Amino acid sequence: MADLDRCAIGVDIGGSKVLAVLLGPEGRVEATARLATPVSGGADQVVDAVLAVSAEVAGTAGTAAELPLGVGIPGMVDRSGVARFCPHLHSVDGVDLRAELAQPRAPASVTTVLNDATAACWAEHIAGAGEGFDDMLMVTLGTGIGGGAVFGGRLVEGAHGFAGEIGHMVIDPHGPPCPCGKRGCWERFASGSALGRLAREAAEAGTLDRVVALAGGDPEAVRGEHVTAAALAGDRGARAVMENFAWWLALGLANLANALDPAAIVLGGGLMQAGDVVMAPLKRAFAELAEAADARGVELRAAALREQSGAIGAAMLARAAAGSPS
Repeated sequence: MADLDRCAIGVDIGGSKVLAVLLGPEGRVEATARLATPVSGGADQVVDAVLAVSAEVAGTAGTAAELPLGVGIPGMVDRSGVARFCPHLHSVDGVDLRAELAQPRAPASVTTVLNDATAACWAEHIAGAGEGFDDMLMVTLGTGIGGGAVFGGRLVEGAHGFAGEIGHMVIDPHGPPCPCGKRGCWERFASGSALGRLAREAAEAGTLDRVVALAGGDPEAVRGEHVTAAALAGDRGARAVMENFAWWLALGLANLANALDPAAIVLGGGLMQAGDVVMAPLKRAFAELAEAADARGVELRAAALREQSGAIGAAMLARAAAGSPS
């Protein structure tokens, strides 16, 4: 591989997987590696998983040289690389991840540790669905909801590095409890796991036979991916659940658009594989809920880099921090 000094490794720690990419000098992903996220273990296991996938992709470069490493994690990460609060990965709360990852056995030189959705936002801005928009938001829909922002062509991280915790906007103070400790956060209604919850409620009411069948016949086993598959196949009950989900998603997006006036909002996560099944009702609801939606002209787009956006963005930012162009 040419120009090894311009390669970088990016790792995205998600709710279900730890994904690493080796980003080549021209911005192409040269290699990937993944492991299941160790959600039940301690911080050491998370660190070990990051080091393992990093070493795997570094090995494909054919060099032992240290490469810049960027790591995105789901939660509040301060500017020094300390995970201050991670609702979906409490094992790393209070851990200085930058220091923990700077070990002799690390296959890279750690330069950047930041929020995973912030990293994804930068990747989509530079090389994805947000390319060409100097003022954009990224919304990642997974176990929870993450967010990132670029305004004036610059990444917005906030005073402490905590900008983008949009999933924890409270939209119903009497709503379901959230892992963050509050009730009624937006992500309880509009994340991937929220789609599963909405579907289970409908399944218990007896309106989702096809979805329940996909889940092995157990309504309690219904997950968002079962709803998506049935909706794509044309199931009316699944599409009704998707309409309900899209309304809750649009409600949060409308609030963000009203407050921040972005030119585009890019949405990432596995739910975007549903295409128009989710995007069509989402756009209709957004047009109804956003203030003067026609005048705003906000574009709602599915992420172009898909599941790799967080890891790619982390690699880009690590490379930039190391002194090479992002």
